[in-house]
Amino acid sequence: MHNELTRKDIQKMREELDYRRIQLRPKLLEAVKEARGFGDLSENFEYKAAKQEKNRNESRIRFLENMIRTAVIVSDRSSADAVGLYDKVTVHVEEDDVDESYQIVTTMRQDALHGLISRESPVGRAVLGKKVGDRVLIETESGYSYYIVIKSIEKQADDGSIPLNRF
Repeated sequence: MHNELTRKDIQKMREELDYRRIQLRPKLLEAVKEARGFGDLSENFEYKAAKQEKNRNESRIRFLENMIRTAVIVSDRSSADAVGLYDKVTVHVEEDDVDESYQIVTTMRQDALHGLISRESPVGRAVLGKKVGDRVLIETESGYSYYIVIKSIEKQADDGSIPLNRF
């Protein structure tokens, strides 16, 4: 499986990797070593907490390395009148008769609770490349489908302000 990421995503992940390897890892190893000196390891909360934090850091490092290794670079450019990556889109959901706004982002930056939806999500896939006035069918994996109409597109660029996901 490939991860569709922008060059900016890769750059941000490399910066986080450098921080975790060069600055955070030595601090966490020292914390484990120090907590080990507090005595009986079977009842040593500080040791368990330090070890857990060290393991969490190592897991994030492995995750970021895998994301970078399997990445496919995608362009964040689109035509002036079509939905592209990082654009804010306002749509009308016909079934619910409501308007909703989203910003289309890469998977590494998605946060649906804050209106940031992945280009790989059902809505993201359906609206990419579409224009104002287009009626689009959204199909979910569960077989449910509904129509939306694109009301407006606000062109945006990746200014680096959207953080990487922490999963």
